[in-house]
Amino acid sequence: MAIKDLSLSAKMTIDGFMNGINKSTVKGPGLEFSQYRSYQPGDDLRSLDWKMFARSDRYYIRESEVETNIAVRILIDASASMNHSDGDFTKIDYAKYLGASLAYLANLQGDAIGLYVLKNSGIFSMTPKQDYQHLARLFYQLEQINPDGEFTKPVHYKELFAGAQKRELLIFITDLYQKEDEIIKLLDTLNTLRHEIVVFHVLSRNELNLDFKGYSTFEDLETGETIQIDQTKARTNYQNKLNAYLEETRIKLLDRRIFYRTITTDEPLDQALRDFLKQRSKLRI
Repeated sequence: MAIKDLSLSAKMTIDGFMNGINKSTVKGPGLEFSQYRSYQPGDDLRSLDWKMFARSDRYYIRESEVETNIAVRILIDASASMNHSDGDFTKIDYAKYLGASLAYLANLQGDAIGLYVLKNSGIFSMTPKQDYQHLARLFYQLEQINPDGEFTKPVHYKELFAGAQKRELLIFITDLYQKEDEIIKLLDTLNTLRHEIVVFHVLSRNELNLDFKGYSTFEDLETGETIQIDQTKARTNYQNKLNAYLEETRIKLLDRRIFYRTITTDEPLDQALRDFLKQRSKLRI
């Protein structure tokens, strides 16, 4: 997180991550063995398995399945609440870092990557492509995100439907700060596309524990409203309500067959990257 260059940060994160996992679980573009079948006249002789011939004295063709690349759309919540900080980093800092790492990993896997920044004024969109120059532009646009205002209005959602391919993986990074379930309604809209959806719910440690080092006045980053509380007296009730909200959210998304994971801004990205690979593998045909 101390490295301000997102492309370098992403590369270092993914290189370290790839070195730390079983390489057999990470499959890039290419061929994956499926089965053997008997040789038929006209089959490509290059597909003959000579080891099987040596063992059985019969000709067998080694059949493989071609791994199909997909489009990965990364959606970033850029409403003002993403400016919430805990220590030196904000939620949007973490979202940029996570988004850059996922984009680098997807590109490494041969997938097309797109970026969609959900702002108060509309949606900035980069349609999915698979080349290094596109990835470099995506890193640049991530670095330019400056959260402001409330969540995107439904009138702008049409940008998310433009150029949709047959099957995609949508990764939504958000703090799920909403007034009237507007983010849940957006997810319902995205669900009609029948794509695989992953939601990373970004939380900070201080909001989980209601630990703001003695501050008693809190301001809503999106509306400017303020409230005064006694943290010590309110903590237990607050945490009970927060836990109930998180469980309710988890069940809502589970019912919609949306993969949901909370992730805190002090948490290493390893598990989030593993979750990405798990969902990525589901979309291989």
